[in-house]
Order: sequence, then C-alpha cells, then structure tokens
Amino acid sequence: MNSKMYLKEKKDLIREITDLYDAIDFLEGWPERDRDVVHGATLKTLYMAHDGHKPIQVARDAIRAFGKKKGILVKAPAVLPWMISPSSGSGRVSA
Repeated sequence: MNSKMYLKEKKDLIREITDLYDAIDFLEGWPERDRDVVHGATLKTLYMAHDGHKPIQVARDAIRAFGKKKGILVKAPAVLPWMISPSSGSGRVSA
C-alpha cells in the first residue's frame, strides 16, 4: 500500500494506515461487538492480498471503502504530532 490513509480509531485518536500490515492490525483490533459482514469481507480481502491471491490495490480499495462505510475515514491532519519539534532536547540519550 503506497498511499497513506487515516482512520479514526477512537474519539480523538486517528490511526495512520501505511501498509497492508497496518490495515490488518487495525481490523483485527476492531471491537467484536461491532464486527459485521463488511468487516469480515474487508479482513478476508486483506488476508488474500497478503497471501498473494489478490492485488494490493484491491486491499487498498477495500480498507478505504471500509473507512468510508463506517464513517471513520478522515483527511490527513494539518499538523501531525511528530512534525512538531520538541521544545527542549531531542529525546536521545547520549552514550
């Protein structure tokens, strides 16, 4: 999956999906009570792409359609948290 997409995970938490593994992980973490036919079909499509039985573009389209259907597909945030430079220090520990 070459293009990034963003899915709302919780009220104020947005998850960046960059590859097939991110998409599978996202759907595997989907609450059991909210799983339905759409979830099952999307997850099956992702696993089929992982196993080489479907093109990666089909997997990308499937997770994007899932996001739209569930109303959780969001545009990229204007400023991502890791783009903001820290106010002090780099966070690295010197050796």
